[in-house]
Amino acid sequence: MNTNKEIAALIDHTLLKPESTAAMVEQVCDEAITAGFCSVCILPSYVHLAATLLKDTSVKVCTVIGFPLGGNESAIKAIETGVAVDQGADEVDMVINVGLLKSGDWDKVEKDISAVVGAAKGRTVKVILETCLLNDEEKKKACELCVSAGADFVKTSSGFSTSGATLEDVRLMRQTVGPDIGVKASGGVRDYETARAMVESGANRLGTSSGLTIVGDADKESSGGY
Repeated sequence: MNTNKEIAALIDHTLLKPESTAAMVEQVCDEAITAGFCSVCILPSYVHLAATLLKDTSVKVCTVIGFPLGGNESAIKAIETGVAVDQGADEVDMVINVGLLKSGDWDKVEKDISAVVGAAKGRTVKVILETCLLNDEEKKKACELCVSAGADFVKTSSGFSTSGATLEDVRLMRQTVGPDIGVKASGGVRDYETARAMVESGANRLGTSSGLTIVGDADKESSGGY
């Protein structure tokens, strides 16, 4: 993975700031098309706009569910997912209920994920574990619950908690879910070296608002610019 096209194809070009404007969404959609990013990840209120802008392109529309804390009722997450799908979302990144997980209420956590998977109607579901708040055993259990609930990806972080992705967490998540479930590293992936290290550790998707910097760095490396 040494070319800008290869790394770009793994990036969810992210704009989740509360002050995001329609003009900013239009900009990230244009950037995603030009760079060849996998998706744009935007707030739910902009799904329809992004879907319109990205129609007939290869760039997917991703949005967030129960974001950023994950403490919503499962029924609310399911409704939110259904609305996003109806408005054109191809992928949803839901936040796990961290408190229930840490309480050891495995059944409710699995049902929470399953509710979103069902409401997604076959669209890709990524589950944000918020790994910075979990110990290793909780991370493993969360990954197992995601697999059993039918999620497509496990994801490290929302980017709104105490820290983001680490190589150790990505390795642990990949080891736990095996080769058939995706692992998304997000939070703190701001340069090409970090992005490449995350992929080498087992990530096959990257959530970042620094995608243009990353692909620019990859282009420099592949052309001998470093």
